[in-house]
Amino acid sequence: MSDSDYITHFNTAMQGEFDVIFGVGFKIQDALTQIAQQNPDKHFAMVDSTVEGDNVASLSFRDQEAGFLAGAAAALATETNHIGFVAGVEGVILDRYEAGFVAGAQAVNPDVEITVEYVGSFADAPRGKQIAAAMFSNNVDVIFQGAGGSGNGVFSEARDLVTADPSRNIWVIGSDRDQTEEGTVEVNGETRVLTLTSTIKEVGNSMKRFLEETEENGFQAGSVVYGFAEGGLDLTDGQLSEEDLAVIEDFKAQIIAGELEIPEVPAE
Repeated sequence: MSDSDYITHFNTAMQGEFDVIFGVGFKIQDALTQIAQQNPDKHFAMVDSTVEGDNVASLSFRDQEAGFLAGAAAALATETNHIGFVAGVEGVILDRYEAGFVAGAQAVNPDVEITVEYVGSFADAPRGKQIAAAMFSNNVDVIFQGAGGSGNGVFSEARDLVTADPSRNIWVIGSDRDQTEEGTVEVNGETRVLTLTSTIKEVGNSMKRFLEETEENGFQAGSVVYGFAEGGLDLTDGQLSEEDLAVIEDFKAQIIAGELEIPEVPAE
């Protein structure tokens, strides 16, 4: 879908006389910027990206918090002491995920080895699979994928490796939604789930919360940020053990209480 298609949809939405018109995802950013400038009397909300304007609210997430718990989960589950992060395209959001992932892993084990690779695309599953293959062959046994469609290649490689060698004990951590299905594979007549856990981005809850706040206080342009404390993020229980879940819940409570300072930018 092109920017012209997005603009057509925005124009259709404006005919419906909605109080707030939402755009979700960075691909819509340019179109929403244009349409908001052309319609200063309308209110817009950009979700998971940033658009400047007196009639635009930008809803973003403390992705570093979700990344932190993913890193902690990976460090708790690894048996090789080597974990990986396969990301899509470098940018602010993935910077936060990467920084949080590294911090969370090191909070569990300061000596854990962490490999980070960027695909350079959110739509290149073969390249994602290739990167995952290299990581798994280099003794990585848990990979956090934050690569969108490219991340499908990470799951594909994990399924192929376990199908070929059922003794392999490897995991993938999903992102933004529960990706249990992507990590499910039939091996020798039995179902195995290779998705250790998944970070969850509660877009719907955040939009609802924003609308409730708008109804109560009126529309406010500018940046609005949601994290665990605001119900904007979550982590699935997945295949984590009860002991590991207890550690994760303790970290989550510390995050909500503001007791953990999580970096937003990876260390150089």
